[in-house]
Amino acid sequence: MYSAITVSLVPEAKGGPFVYWSGLPEACADAAGLGFAAIEIFPRGAEGFDRAELKSLLSQHSLKLAAMGTGAGWVVHKLSLTHSDAAIRLRAREFIRSIIDLAGAFGAPAIIGSMQGRWEGDVTRDKALNLLAEALEDLGAHAATYGVPLLYEPLNRYETNLINCVGDTASWLRKLRTNNIRILADLFHMNMEESDLPVAIREAGSLIGHVHFADSNRRAIGFGHTAISPVIAALREIGYSGALSAEILPQPDAATAARQTMLSFQRALVTF
Repeated sequence: MYSAITVSLVPEAKGGPFVYWSGLPEACADAAGLGFAAIEIFPRGAEGFDRAELKSLLSQHSLKLAAMGTGAGWVVHKLSLTHSDAAIRLRAREFIRSIIDLAGAFGAPAIIGSMQGRWEGDVTRDKALNLLAEALEDLGAHAATYGVPLLYEPLNRYETNLINCVGDTASWLRKLRTNNIRILADLFHMNMEESDLPVAIREAGSLIGHVHFADSNRRAIGFGHTAISPVIAALREIGYSGALSAEILPQPDAATAARQTMLSFQRALVTF
């Protein structure tokens, strides 16, 4: 397992759970200085993204790209894969496809979180899940052309009414034709929805493809009440070797949140 930390490039998402907000150069320098192995980026979109700058910064600071989020498609454009309007669903799919292309060029997966949407109005839960499945089949196959999975994140009940638990997500994904979708297990959402975090991780097993390393209050691990040692033990048990990425609130400030995350990461992996 390796450490990663989040960088938001979306001004409209200000106040969200991302540590760095002041641009890639500062974020990469600070992350590398603290010993992080990777960054996770929340871009505004693929269009206009400075690929050359990212390539240079990653090389300069010996960092890797852990993943890229697609949430700006919802935050900025109000796009979702389960919207009642077919034209909006298509725009959502193409927005995600462009992020897959951007991240895939760096050997990193894209994340589908808030863009999964929800069921409401004329869209029943069954219909929404069918629409989501169709999109994942398509986009998962596209991600496979880059040799990376597509990450799907079950969110808590206040952010989606589709699938909230990791085990339920794993059962649902196993019914799809594609074998290129992996679960993003976010410990903050899991603290709200799971009765036992390690059990949920073991239930999903090899489908776990990324972990958001966040405490119960969405602050850095150690600033809430999550028992992290049993979680690390469960991840070790399933053979997980991916990122523990701090998608957390920058509280009390970004510098403190980053330092606490690295301290907790080091302690957790030394202990187990």
